[in-house]
Amino acid sequence: MPYSTTIPIGKIMGHLRYENPWWQTKAINSDIQKLPRRLYIHQLLPIVKNRDLKRAVVLMGGHRVGKTVLLHHVIHALLSVAIPAKNILYVGLNNPIYTSIGLEELFQLGGKASGAKTDPLFVFFDEIQYLKDWERHLKIMVDSYPQVKFIVSGSAAAALKIKSTESGAGRFTEFMLPPLTFQEFLTLQHKEDLISLENEAFKVTDIKELNGQFLNYINFGGYPEVIFSETIRENMSKYIKGDIIDKVLLRDLPSLYGIRDVQEMNRFFAYLAYNTGKEFSLERISQESGIEKNIIKNILNI
Repeated sequence: MPYSTTIPIGKIMGHLRYENPWWQTKAINSDIQKLPRRLYIHQLLPIVKNRDLKRAVVLMGGHRVGKTVLLHHVIHALLSVAIPAKNILYVGLNNPIYTSIGLEELFQLGGKASGAKTDPLFVFFDEIQYLKDWERHLKIMVDSYPQVKFIVSGSAAAALKIKSTESGAGRFTEFMLPPLTFQEFLTLQHKEDLISLENEAFKVTDIKELNGQFLNYINFGGYPEVIFSETIRENMSKYIKGDIIDKVLLRDLPSLYGIRDVQEMNRFFAYLAYNTGKEFSLERISQESGIEKNIIKNILNI
């Protein structure tokens, strides 16, 4: 069948081979393999492995919480239980090279690029919110390829949840990956022995150290890469603003909801941030923020 793209098919297939190094090496990228695993993998992996349940897995979560790394750790686990390497396909949809290609076309190209004689058994579509009407396309794929387990992820968690609820009834299983829990924060630093469970009661081995770690968790603990980067910890405000807030406020939400004036949303978010915990009314917010009430209503309905 013809592929609707102006980019040469050979280049696309070459990039698919680059994104799926296990087709040749039988292993995921060594740098990713060395990264610590989120504890949530123990909950996600059984859902992924269950191919009897004909549903796609929709992994949702905010920016920088570790979704892409988690997907690769799941792939590593599948390879470890002798799933043929060429039957596992990963596609990062945030790459512009895939902009004009549909899910089914990518699925077929992935099969050709791998050289496998059968269709992929596990297909990972990362950052699926970059595909317009993704939920409709994914539902069709689930119905058309019942032998394949589809796993997708996306950063715009709220929008993904709404879309999957509306269009994926009976076809999608949602899985929310939150920022690091305190238990994960301790585990990633090999300090999980500060708290233990004995006779259905928690025991603390060093309360002073535990309190110090909790303070660090409050300041730096939501995102895995922050734990291991002193450079990021020294400038957390820049990291939070540039890598998380701006990407959500100025890129994801406007593109997903057709918001034209992104500065209005930016001003509204700033107002809420500086007035967290206070009671409010639409009239008061409008007066103090200078934003019209109808605009505030539209934002609150997102």
